[in-house]
Amino acid sequence: MTLDTTPGPIWSDDALWLDDFAEGMTFRSGEYEVTEEELVEFATHYDPQGFHLGEEQARGSFFGGLAASGWHTAAITMRLLVTSELRVATGLIGTDITLKWPSATRPGDVLHLEITVDSVSRSASRPNRGSVVFSYDTLNQHGEVRQHTTARVVAWSRPAGA
Repeated sequence: MTLDTTPGPIWSDDALWLDDFAEGMTFRSGEYEVTEEELVEFATHYDPQGFHLGEEQARGSFFGGLAASGWHTAAITMRLLVTSELRVATGLIGTDITLKWPSATRPGDVLHLEITVDSVSRSASRPNRGSVVFSYDTLNQHGEVRQHTTARVVAWSRPAGA
């Protein structure tokens, strides 16, 4: 007898299992507006460098003005990912990730994600699960890429009866 170790779904019945993903599928998130107040508050707690803390300090920096911490952009990206139309049945359980910040997030940016499935693979040692590699860009209202992410997540096969 084989023990089924598939976690229960955390999303509704229309959530996606490993078997539902195919290379090239795309998803989009909603939007999130970055305010100066939020940007400074995040930086004050987690990345207190001058170019994240105020316009006057940031003016003479590499950024030439107030810029969000990359980690703030990453946190917003995670929120947008989790609340997007992409619903992995058992949740977004990451195993590795690559982040790139080609341009700085600024106050007033309205961010959204464009998500693509790069690959889907089944585990040889645990056939009831596998991994899905997603790439996603965090873009502002002008189409400027603020973050590029490639992430591998664990996904389980649809259990019998689900």
